[in-house]
Amino acid sequence: MKLVNFIRGSQNRNLGQLADSIIAKKRKKWLPVVGLEIHVQLNSHSKLFSASSTIFGTPANTNVSLFDAAIPGTLPVLNRRCVELGVSTALALSCQVNPVSFFDRKHYFYADLPAGYQITQQRAPLACNGHLEFPIYQPGVHKKPYTKHSKILQVQLEQDSGKSLYDSNGRNLVDLNRAGVPLIEIVFAPDLSDGYEAAALVKELILILRRLKTCSCKMEEGALRVDANISVHKDGEKYGVRTEIKNIGSIRGVTHAVNYEIKRQVDVLESGGVIINETRAWDASLDETVPMRDKEMKQDYRFMPEPNLPPLRLDATENANENINVSKLRQSLPELPAETREKVAKTYNLLPETVLQLVREEDLFLIFNQIMNNDRKRNVKTVSSILLVELMTLINKGLADFNDGKFNEVKLGSIVDLIQSGDINLNIAKLVMEEIANGNNSTPEEIITALGLWQIKDTIELTRICTKVVQDNPEIVNQYKKGKTKVFAALLGKVAVETNKKAKMDVVVKLLKEMLKD
Repeated sequence: MKLVNFIRGSQNRNLGQLADSIIAKKRKKWLPVVGLEIHVQLNSHSKLFSASSTIFGTPANTNVSLFDAAIPGTLPVLNRRCVELGVSTALALSCQVNPVSFFDRKHYFYADLPAGYQITQQRAPLACNGHLEFPIYQPGVHKKPYTKHSKILQVQLEQDSGKSLYDSNGRNLVDLNRAGVPLIEIVFAPDLSDGYEAAALVKELILILRRLKTCSCKMEEGALRVDANISVHKDGEKYGVRTEIKNIGSIRGVTHAVNYEIKRQVDVLESGGVIINETRAWDASLDETVPMRDKEMKQDYRFMPEPNLPPLRLDATENANENINVSKLRQSLPELPAETREKVAKTYNLLPETVLQLVREEDLFLIFNQIMNNDRKRNVKTVSSILLVELMTLINKGLADFNDGKFNEVKLGSIVDLIQSGDINLNIAKLVMEEIANGNNSTPEEIITALGLWQIKDTIELTRICTKVVQDNPEIVNQYKKGKTKVFAALLGKVAVETNKKAKMDVVVKLLKEMLKD
């Protein structure tokens, strides 16, 4: 590494590039292995084993029953709704739903776990042996989308723990509102290779969960939390020692945390260090993982059967009454994202990356469908461009939101129609959308009229403007006539400036080329 640092410090650009090449080649020797465990809060009004509310944001310790607080003599009562949501999710993930599953006690001692154990499913979970197929595409990283499969080892029902808080005096306080909140834990096999694949898996899972109405997936509220297990090894060798990153709370965090941890482990091993089996946390402010505690091993949890809950029995027959009817739940599954992408691609003949971006944003896809259904003659590529580029740019800048009412299918559809009719161009469309984002409630047509933005289509007027540009730029004209055709773009730019970008440029191109023939 000293040699590499010396080379990097050199002012010689070629030597600097050589240093980067050496580092890249070193890292290619290592194969990362990533596996995810995802905790999903189920959309239920009450907790998994009690009647307490699951509403987010209520005052501390107001959604707590005697059972949640582990008062002696209280018993768990299983929430049927949670079982149905868990089964539907397992079916959507192509899992084998077990006809009989069991609950276990997982023992560990934290202040926010008053019973001293968590009720979960370890020996015989709700479902197992599933898989998730998902697309991966990160603009700037991947040239085009590709598909990945990840195996699902098991899906299990379990209760959440409470939350530890610290006040200004440094006291450790406990809020039990989350204690007993219903979860399913989805355990994936370690078959991913980087943070981009991990984030893509989470994105696809969120789409599925929202279609099923299993979970709100509001990561900022803790409704979906990701744990990532990461190791690196050399080709042909056994897997390396893994670390676990706990409770990653955003899609961006998944990408950065996994990629950072891979890089950290490679750097440690390359410098002669060793990786220890530990639990780490993702610190978004530092943009790095930080140690939390030594990793507990399974035997530390002292799993034992939950004595107060009978086996959970499911029924696959059509006429099941008391038990959960798996067949009916399978029939009630909605159209899943993969099916939607396939339909959109066939219907509109769009590029895979465009389809992926449209379907991934639920609110955006809803507007897309409304715009196209209102008028099938609309150019789907123009609609996609207005939504994916212009609208998403405003949203990413914080100037608009899907729920603020500024943009709807009527306004956006009008903008698309005006572009198709040649009344405005894309530059004018951007200006109109910026006006709307800044609070102008007028229709696009009213905004265009008020600001004088209608596109210049009149051939006589454009001929006059083009003639003036040609006369005012004799040097560029001479270069073009001598064979330097690239300067034609400069003339187009002059016309754009002269007309404040309102000229219909396909007409301008024809007029200029006709004028420059002589």
